[in-house]
Amino acid sequence: MAESADLLRIGEKLVSRERLARAIDRMLEMRARGASQQEVAQAFGVDRSFVSRLETLGEVRRGARVAVVGFPVQNPQELGRAAQEAGAEWVWLMTNEERWRYARERPGDQLFNELMEILSRLSHFDRVVFLGSEMRIRLVEAILGSDRVIGVTLGPSPIAADVYVEPERIAAIVSGVRSR
Repeated sequence: MAESADLLRIGEKLVSRERLARAIDRMLEMRARGASQQEVAQAFGVDRSFVSRLETLGEVRRGARVAVVGFPVQNPQELGRAAQEAGAEWVWLMTNEERWRYARERPGDQLFNELMEILSRLSHFDRVVFLGSEMRIRLVEAILGSDRVIGVTLGPSPIAADVYVEPERIAAIVSGVRSR
């Protein structure tokens, strides 16, 4: 009897609630791990808009989704903690050494693909707080839209040394953006 309670007859179809719930769980888990809506849709053979609607149906909180990205910062761990405590959902901060190591350790095609994935991920955020040189801020604004990017200028390009950023400054920006 428990098995039949799981099944629903919809016209000619017999639908399993449990199977449907497991599929939705896997979709949401993929999204939480960073997969795009399009990637999830392709994996399950559905339209991207279906994945979007599922997320909307289950959404608990509204408010700006904020990411914080930047380099070269002297205190990435401290800034990362402050940003997350203020409500940033994704943080990627690097020192000058870390950013050059990241670039050098990858062949060009892999580096390009990873950067495209990061830009795709950032496109899902309402606001991106970007710490970098004036030139890099303009570039990120051109890609993501100047209305979505909040630039924190670390200096003129090129910046060759790590720059200390006050954690309170980043926390205040993230808090301010999230509360709008």
